[in-house]
Amino acid sequence: MDPRTRLLLEAPIARTLLKLGAPNVVVMLSQAAVGLIETYFVGQLGAAQLAGIALVFPLVMFMQMTSNGAMGGGIAASVARALGGGRRDDANALVLHAILIALGFGLVFSVAMLLGGRWIYALMGGRDEALEAALLYSNWVFAGAALIWFFNALSALIRGTGNMMMQAWVMLGGAVLLVPLSALLIFGWGPLPGFGIVGGALAMLAYYALGSLVFVVYLKSKASLLKLNWTGIALRKFLFWDILRVGLVATFSTAATNIAIGFATAMAGVFGTAAIAGYGTASRLEYLLVPLVFGFGGPLVAMVGTCIGAGQPERALKAAWIGVAMSFAMAECVGLLASAFPMAWLGLFGSDPAMLAAGAHYLRIVGPAYGFFGLGIVLYFASLGAGKLLWPVISNVLRLAIALAGGWAAIHFANSLTGVFVAQAVALVIYGCLNAWAIGAGAWFGPVRWRRIVPKATT
Repeated sequence: MDPRTRLLLEAPIARTLLKLGAPNVVVMLSQAAVGLIETYFVGQLGAAQLAGIALVFPLVMFMQMTSNGAMGGGIAASVARALGGGRRDDANALVLHAILIALGFGLVFSVAMLLGGRWIYALMGGRDEALEAALLYSNWVFAGAALIWFFNALSALIRGTGNMMMQAWVMLGGAVLLVPLSALLIFGWGPLPGFGIVGGALAMLAYYALGSLVFVVYLKSKASLLKLNWTGIALRKFLFWDILRVGLVATFSTAATNIAIGFATAMAGVFGTAAIAGYGTASRLEYLLVPLVFGFGGPLVAMVGTCIGAGQPERALKAAWIGVAMSFAMAECVGLLASAFPMAWLGLFGSDPAMLAAGAHYLRIVGPAYGFFGLGIVLYFASLGAGKLLWPVISNVLRLAIALAGGWAAIHFANSLTGVFVAQAVALVIYGCLNAWAIGAGAWFGPVRWRRIVPKATT
């Protein structure tokens, strides 16, 4: 058995999650910081450009979360279960199957957003200069969607083996490169002209292209547990389905998360462009929680999947609850700090009084509920590893329904932005609590029961 697989099956759980998760958290923080720095750069171009990127951001994050978290989670979980069950040949064959799935989805995203972008952003409240800025940025980003999907598929394959350091080095190195490159392409320097908001999109695509090349070289090397072969692999329906049966269901959950934020952006748009910019800037902190929790969620997918594949469901469940404790504490700390000191965050991106007021109002109301968002996300990742996603999807769809219904009622009956934000907070609390109840009631092992006795872990 490979030492990484043995580590996931036998080492102390908390220490292993911290060992694997700590570099992942650092990486995700660096990636989030890069995105925030790019937002700061774009904010220097004007309020319309900032509002434009706020319109595009939920769609970009939906693609990122789908390719890296949902379908990427399906890929990582399939690899982990294959290695945990001793099916080394299947694990190697999954590499090509995962790449083909990723390229197909990347093409779908490109076509959908290039053809339907204007309609989507107008529906979200985009008008005039903000709408044109959103389209300009969006068309460049989504033209390279297949490249982003390819990068995230390769990252998920490596993550499924329990190797978190390779991803960490690639993403940290990319972050160091991306910050100056973004500034250079957005503002220009010397004889090189600036490309404005388009420069941010070009820098992002350059990062994914270089990172993909590094991952390909690694998967072709002797150091990789998986081997990338472009030829000689027989395509099998079973391997496609092993990824898709988890990844497609996870995509529904991811869609619910992003639709909730997208519709909240649209509802904020009822109160003006400044409200869109304020809510969009503030809600970036909510999106920041996803990669932060993914720091522990990524290793948890590998650990739960490997344990399930090796016939150790008790250890898989115990790992999930340890991950919950870590993620809830981290997310709640972020939320409480943001609620107490909203200007420390919002002031990084602009000084428009109306934008700051709307963003601060959101953080004071929704920030204290962030711990429940983190709880729900980490159980979603753990359920990816277990290949049981029904209840995480139900929880997220219910979250969407509450956020939409509550926000609609707040606008139509009270014309209240406060009510829109209260609905968001209530939806997050229910999302986390329902997820926790379902897993505790045995959702991974059969029908949920109100008084189900969770098996006691033996390790």
